[in-house]
Amino acid sequence: MNDDLRELYQEVILDHSRRPRNRGELGPEAVHVHGDNPSCGDELDLWVRFANDGRLEEITFTGHGCAISQASASMMTVRLRGRSADEATSVATAVHTMLTAPAATPLPDDLGDLRLLEGVRQFPQRVKCAALGWRALEEALHLHRTRRPTTEG
Repeated sequence: MNDDLRELYQEVILDHSRRPRNRGELGPEAVHVHGDNPSCGDELDLWVRFANDGRLEEITFTGHGCAISQASASMMTVRLRGRSADEATSVATAVHTMLTAPAATPLPDDLGDLRLLEGVRQFPQRVKCAALGWRALEEALHLHRTRRPTTEG
């Protein structure tokens, strides 16, 4: 990671951790998931309200933890609000690959600002921090898919 990108990474992480976007709780109609990272004590609660067509109509979180876990969750909510469940799954998979794959692994071009989290993989002990919100998202998507009424007759 070059110095300019490292500086931008630090600025974005600090901005999202100090002023998290989409922070708060949603009502009982939303899927609610709790996630934690026992190795460092980070905790996160994620709420997703799905529209009738399956889009992530609202996505919010609360929690406490390091700057990386909070910034990653904030960036996730900004990126995924209004997206379909399939798009959210695709982005979550791409982020997981970015955080865990060897540095030479080509990454999808559509990660946008989330690509700034790529620097986390240089610090293996921080990967779980950055992935906390994304793991909660995967669970929320799974819960949504299993709770949806089927239209089969």
